[in-house]
Amino acid sequence: MLNRVLTSVFGSRNERVLRQMQSKVRKINEFEPALQRLDDAALKAKTSEFRERLEKGETLNQLLPEAFATVREASQRVLGLRPYDVQMLGGIVLHMGKIAEMRTGEGKTLVATLPSYLNALEEKGVHVVTVNDYLAKRDAAWMGQIFKFLGLNVGVVYPGMEQNEKHAAYAADVTYGTNNEIGFDYLRDNMASSTEERVQRGLHFAIVDEVDSILIDEARTPLIISGPSEDSTDLYVRVDRLVPRFTRQEAEDSPGDFWVDEKQKQIYLSEDGMELAEQLFRKEGVIGAESNLFDPSNLAVIHHLNAALRAHAIYQHDVDYIVRDGEVVIVDEFTGRTLPGRRWSEGLHQAVEAKEGVPIQRENQTLATITFQNLFRMYQTLSGMTGTADTEAFEFQSIYHLEVVVIPTHRPMVRKDHPDLIFLTEQAKYKSVVKDIKDCFDRGQPVLVGTTSIEVSEQLAAELVKHKVPHEVLNAKQHEREAQIIAQAGRPKAVTIATNMAGRGTDIVLGGSLDAELAALPEDTAEVDRQKLRELWQVRHDEAITLGGLHIIGTERHESRRVDNQLRGRSGRQGDPGSSRFYIALEDNLMRIFGGDAVARWMRAFGMKEDDAIEERMVSKQIEKAQRKVEQHNFDIRKNLLEFDDTANDQRKVVYEQRSELLESSDVNDTIVDIREDVLRALVYRYVPPNSVDEQWDLGRLDKELES
Repeated sequence: MLNRVLTSVFGSRNERVLRQMQSKVRKINEFEPALQRLDDAALKAKTSEFRERLEKGETLNQLLPEAFATVREASQRVLGLRPYDVQMLGGIVLHMGKIAEMRTGEGKTLVATLPSYLNALEEKGVHVVTVNDYLAKRDAAWMGQIFKFLGLNVGVVYPGMEQNEKHAAYAADVTYGTNNEIGFDYLRDNMASSTEERVQRGLHFAIVDEVDSILIDEARTPLIISGPSEDSTDLYVRVDRLVPRFTRQEAEDSPGDFWVDEKQKQIYLSEDGMELAEQLFRKEGVIGAESNLFDPSNLAVIHHLNAALRAHAIYQHDVDYIVRDGEVVIVDEFTGRTLPGRRWSEGLHQAVEAKEGVPIQRENQTLATITFQNLFRMYQTLSGMTGTADTEAFEFQSIYHLEVVVIPTHRPMVRKDHPDLIFLTEQAKYKSVVKDIKDCFDRGQPVLVGTTSIEVSEQLAAELVKHKVPHEVLNAKQHEREAQIIAQAGRPKAVTIATNMAGRGTDIVLGGSLDAELAALPEDTAEVDRQKLRELWQVRHDEAITLGGLHIIGTERHESRRVDNQLRGRSGRQGDPGSSRFYIALEDNLMRIFGGDAVARWMRAFGMKEDDAIEERMVSKQIEKAQRKVEQHNFDIRKNLLEFDDTANDQRKVVYEQRSELLESSDVNDTIVDIREDVLRALVYRYVPPNSVDEQWDLGRLDKELES
């Protein structure tokens, strides 16, 4: 009660932070007229001037208004884009080491240039971190024009670069790259055998694009550099052949051989299952005739059986992974993109390979590892931007000490988010989804259908073929055509079915992408033809607006509310009209695993039939409650992983610092002498304890140790 009263009087924390920043935005605007009068050479000279002022004692905060105004003017001249005042607010938030939550289409890519330029003036390096290599290269080429105009160097890092190219990229004033590449380069630098092999020059200032994806969704997966172990893969095949003999239990206490805990993604053998496993393994010669399954010598067999059962009962083809060119490739549950090169640990990947009948690669041994949490906490200043961070504000604050500031939109949001429609069965749900898609197509309204797996996207596509509705499918199997599909997704009558790939980092323009159409024209195309193309696009754009903008259909709720919000955020960009609706069945994974039984009983008690749908706030609250449960569960996993890695991180820092000192030192004699003294002291104290009497000494064993 008191909190509500104080907020109504003084405003929320977010409102107070934004009010404080408004004065800086006014100062930025005051510099604009004077900078507009400068010619290009004089504007470029501002960079040298700022650096001189820094050397004389001015701070970056003092330079901020004029530096931001300089970038704004450069952007206007080079790209024809003038950052709005709300984008200036976003830039200030990033410079302060906070997270800026900005809606889709609000120009986050351009916002990042403001604090990047300001912090690059210190010549210590700025890293702009993106979610994939395509965006890193695109943004470096696109926004790099502003930096180059102002006299700064721009680099981009990606897999497969030559050593000297990567070294030059990190030496640039501003470096674009993915979280994976920057993390692996950090580990590789600390495995280098000479200073010349290193490419990075320290972790100074980072801006993380799609910060919730990288620092939260990816945080459960540590970065690992590994090498092959000597273990044979034959046992995976032998165990996989036996899995069909095991019967799954419907409930934990029902008959059967194993029970699946879908919340934890684990399996547990029942007593019957243990007996069956022991019999089968003895018969197949996997364990000895007199051997017990739980003998210490058979622990590896239990490990293989557990992995095989998980591979068959939990991990699904075209949902959790795809098979491409004889390899099992993981599909990211949050982005819907494939993760080539990444492998599940603890033998799970090998078990899935055995299940799919593809060549089994050997298990790996870890050579170097670090979590994203500990990697990004090493930056002197860390900041980030995304369209959906507020629901995870507590985690950002508690783990990374990053405050989330919600930036207002340039134009009011007018998208209409309809209540969820809830059905008893998946069949009835998909029937209604197809009906909604067909209705949009008949009226000409562009529609984006979001699915949670490749399998569902292909099922829906097959239904639309039956109903003769032209459409495009965007999933991990068609990722090469992503840019082309997204470019046309806002056209009238466009129907796009997509996994979570279309939920993040994609900008769907009503009427289609004019930039993409202009870029596809031959270079010698006359200006008259270009203008004709612009006019045709304007007609399509206006038609799409009249039809209600982009309509979003969600075929089920994701475990994370952020992913749902990302999908909704594809519509209603920059004040455009739009609409969204989610369709939910009580058979959906989220409802089935996290409490849909009570809702199902309630719906049936009211005499609901399969094809009936309800819009009920109580059910929507139950769904959000289930999502919060999953989010809390995932937060606990990430927190436990971090606590575990913190111990290793303390050791990692000591080892890496000592390694750096040895690599950078021209004479390591003093260090060796110190180490020798420490080793000898520890050895002597082991057999001649300090402050002990001579009866306690073991000089004989000490002599033997010294001789060896």
